[in-house]
Amino acid sequence: MAMKKIRLELARDHDFPQGSRHHGYELSAPLDGDDRIDAETWRKFRERCRVRRFWGEQPDEIGHLVRKPGGAWAFHYDINGDEDDDETGYRFNNHLFRLGEYVSLREHDDELRTFRVVSVTDLPD
Repeated sequence: MAMKKIRLELARDHDFPQGSRHHGYELSAPLDGDDRIDAETWRKFRERCRVRRFWGEQPDEIGHLVRKPGGAWAFHYDINGDEDDDETGYRFNNHLFRLGEYVSLREHDDELRTFRVVSVTDLPD
């Protein structure tokens, strides 16, 4: 199993023209040999697939990487458990989680934001 800790930081946008290292996500997920999320391994170890949303001065939100009907990946937060607040990865099935790559998420405020992969490290088994 190749469990990884992946850090995503906000890429530049209209609110943050230089991007922001203080806004983003850290997630634990299994990656396959092509650096894509491995759905088969996720099924076996889904409890280890966690996410932490950090957003400036706001309290961190802690949750899980989940699979939505139809196969989309999303972040589901533990605090309220409301699926309407899940944040869905845009084409996470196809994205590479490699240093310098970009991924997009539709956040719970329904805003689509782009994030840059700034680190990918091994997690112990």
